[in-house]
Amino acid sequence: MGKAGSGSTLGTKGVGARSDPLSSDLRLASPSDGAARLEVRATPRARASSIVGIREGALAVRLAAPPADGAANEELVSLLSRVLGVARREVTIVRGHGSRTKLVELRGLQPDEIRLRLTTSSSE
Repeated sequence: MGKAGSGSTLGTKGVGARSDPLSSDLRLASPSDGAARLEVRATPRARASSIVGIREGALAVRLAAPPADGAANEELVSLLSRVLGVARREVTIVRGHGSRTKLVELRGLQPDEIRLRLTTSSSE
């Protein structure tokens, strides 16, 4: 890791941005239907897909797919479902299909469980 607060990244095995826990700065909303929503900041055309930390309350991810024909969006859904241990059908991009900043809905997980799973994946 780099200097505290530098936003250094970890590879595909881990998740992290600073010395404090990943989930502490992550903003999660919980609509009345029991799903959780979070903002994601995606960077396409990376060497490998990975979660790299938190940036201004949003989950920062790098995606190996290009931003063409929905490939990066599909890669984002795959990455989140794999890291959080949920089926792909439980991950939906609600807003931002053509943007780097997206609003993602996760069904079947409460905000506390999402934070726990992200933190757990960072220690592997």
